[in-house]
Amino acid sequence: MRAVLQRVTQASCVVDGITTGAITTGFLVLLGIEDADTAEDLDWLAQKIIGMRVFSDENGMMNKALADVNGDILLISQFTLFAATKKGNRPGFTRAAKPDVAIPLYEKMIEKLSALLGKKVSTGIFGADMKISLLNDGPVTILIDTKNKE
Repeated sequence: MRAVLQRVTQASCVVDGITTGAITTGFLVLLGIEDADTAEDLDWLAQKIIGMRVFSDENGMMNKALADVNGDILLISQFTLFAATKKGNRPGFTRAAKPDVAIPLYEKMIEKLSALLGKKVSTGIFGADMKISLLNDGPVTILIDTKNKE
C-alpha cells in the first residue's frame, strides 16, 4: 500500500456535483492498493497515519498527531499511485489491485482509521471520477509505502 498524506486546513471530494466528503483540519489521504497488500500492511499503515506527528505544537514544531488537534481524514482511493513510468510516456497500472481485491481493503481501511480516530472518516467513491479540492497546510506532504517499513 502507498499513501500520500497531505496536511490540510480543508479538503473535499465531489462526484457528479455532489460532495461525498469534506473536512477541515486534518489529512487528505490518497491510498493506493496493490495485489500483494495484506491485512498486516493495512494495520501498519493505519497506525502510521493516525500517529504521524506533523501538526504544529505551541512552539511551532511538528509534534502533534491528528488526535491532538481533533483532526479529520478524507480518504481517497488512488490506483495511480502504482503507475509504472520507466518506459515511454503512458503509465501502466498493472501493479494496482483490481477492484475485487482493492475495494475490500479500502473499506477495511475506512473502518480501521475510523476506529483508531474515534470518529467517521470522510471518503470519496471508489472508482468514481472524483474532483478533489484541498488547501495544503505548510505545505506538508508525506509519502508512506508499506513495502519500505524499515
